[in-house]
Amino acid sequence: MIVRNKYMEISILKTLRQLKESGYKSKTIKDELRNNLRIKISNKEETFTGIHGYENTVIPELERAILSRHNINLLGLRGQAKTRLARQMITLLDEWIPVVEGSEINDDPFNPISRYATNLIKEKGDDTPISWLHRSERFVEKLATPDVTVADIIGDVDPIKAANLKLSYADDRVIHFGMIPRANRSIFVINELPDLQARIQVALFNILQEGDIQIRGFKLRLPLDLQFVFTANPEDYTNRGSIVTPLKDRIGSQILTHYPETIAIAKTITQQEAMLDSRQSESVYVPDLAKDLLEQISFQARVSEFIDHKSGISARMSITAYENLLSTAEYRTLQSGTTHTLLRLSDFTGIIPAITGKVELVYEGEQEGAATVAYSLLSDAIKTLFLNYFPKIEKLEKEGYESPYQELINWFFEESNFELLEDISDTEYKEKLDRITPLKNLIKEYQPKISVEDSYFMMEFLLWGLVEYKKLSKYRMSDGYRFKDLYGSYINDL
Repeated sequence: MIVRNKYMEISILKTLRQLKESGYKSKTIKDELRNNLRIKISNKEETFTGIHGYENTVIPELERAILSRHNINLLGLRGQAKTRLARQMITLLDEWIPVVEGSEINDDPFNPISRYATNLIKEKGDDTPISWLHRSERFVEKLATPDVTVADIIGDVDPIKAANLKLSYADDRVIHFGMIPRANRSIFVINELPDLQARIQVALFNILQEGDIQIRGFKLRLPLDLQFVFTANPEDYTNRGSIVTPLKDRIGSQILTHYPETIAIAKTITQQEAMLDSRQSESVYVPDLAKDLLEQISFQARVSEFIDHKSGISARMSITAYENLLSTAEYRTLQSGTTHTLLRLSDFTGIIPAITGKVELVYEGEQEGAATVAYSLLSDAIKTLFLNYFPKIEKLEKEGYESPYQELINWFFEESNFELLEDISDTEYKEKLDRITPLKNLIKEYQPKISVEDSYFMMEFLLWGLVEYKKLSKYRMSDGYRFKDLYGSYINDL
């Protein structure tokens, strides 16, 4: 087995003597991260992969914090890749580091800090056995929950160890180390830091600054070598807890994360993260407009008066909604026995469960109901994107003004029972839309370069858009939708 670092390629070394002879030099974890980041930046290598939209904001700030050897707090709403950023920091660690064999806290052979390691080196000297720790094992993550105790993260006296070793409680060898000492020379992540009780946060003070830990009256000088990364949600500061001021003072850099700023970035994230069966991707054709519409729903949710903006709209909403969207179309192919289908705008009704489970409603939203709010987000998204593809619809039309949509509206005045059922075949679906000559003409005039596959979704999108702008009416049936002229049916009844 080969151990590689940036200076040399050496075979596994098994004793302290061999390690000294190899010329190996130990470094602190913050220096490891700093040195390897310097190399990546100098070589124009991508530091954090698969994280989109942060190239000019979050990532440069995070890189500067690492170069400054800071402990870091990533502050942002849910679904903003905070934990993913922390996990990717392990790629900046050296691939292997030596530890004193048998050490509970990954003692550096050149700088031992535990009683076990110092005694072993005194006893065996240069024959002290060493082992190698891979960087994948140097990442520890803890979710801050109210039940976390000081014993969990720092340590406690272990009466069983005292009994087995026949030691008194005055001997520091009876201590059982917690998660933080055991993560020595590692990246230690505490997620949702404000959820950690204040007294537990206080226990971190000395670890962050002086390296001391206190366990049941034992004051141990353990200069732990750790890179701390904390994550926090601004909402937590008021709803569940706060970060105590002295702890914030000891965290070197606080970095604000954010949601995707454009639909293009949001689409890239969704396509990357969606867990799709290959049969779904092969059997369902998804137009680009459908992907834009899906992302626009999240953008609408972030400004909706019915949704709590402090809670945020996670990127997971778009991801799960996309999975539901394709499953809705796939469900149709399974029922009809076909192998391929075009995604339809009516398939968007299948994403409602993905929305209702991801949004926190304010009082007005609760009064409306989660499903109603979800449908209104879809309506708002259609209305917003409509003007990117078709002429603006005036609320008040001047005398003599001829709307480009008038011929299409007249068609529905005469054809009052146009229905698009959800379970019809693609052939029948296309035939029904092709029957509407004014609809086809509008697509040719305003979207002349659109592909044949995308044109049918665009036709349906145009119909739904006219509904949102109160030019047509749409009725939900148990198995589809019926489109009508807004006033035609009423006049016919009279």
